[in-house]
Amino acid sequence: MAGTIDARLAELGIEIPPANVPAGNYVPYVQTGDLLFISGQIPMVDGKPGFVGRLGDEFSAEEGAEATRVCALAILAQAREALGGDLDRITRVVKLTGFVASTPEFTGQPTVVNGASDLFGEIFGEAGRHARAAVGMASLPAGVAVEVEAILEIR
Repeated sequence: MAGTIDARLAELGIEIPPANVPAGNYVPYVQTGDLLFISGQIPMVDGKPGFVGRLGDEFSAEEGAEATRVCALAILAQAREALGGDLDRITRVVKLTGFVASTPEFTGQPTVVNGASDLFGEIFGEAGRHARAAVGMASLPAGVAVEVEAILEIR
């Protein structure tokens, strides 16, 4: 049964990929009470890590924003798994944390993480507005440029 969020995704021409498999000894999501914590998602492209490199070297802030958008789609894939396919159970995007592998001189981390933030706003409207951190890192798993984790309120 297609819900409101599925209809919105179709309207926007957005397809959610299959959920990524954890790369270590952790679970992809944990629900406690009315909160769903989604583990950090990297930008997987065609089944393998994409956007390998650092912001300020291999990628511009705009390219980094595209990478965090891919991460946001992976977050939605994990949420869909956790919620039995029903994304309408998401009542609010509470918080995103974006990790950005970047050169020491690069200061555009907020612009990079906007890629994920903007996607949640497009899909969920006001309920997609969230608290956030955008943090520069020396490196990330598999050499990717970005990783994003999320806390979602659910019903």
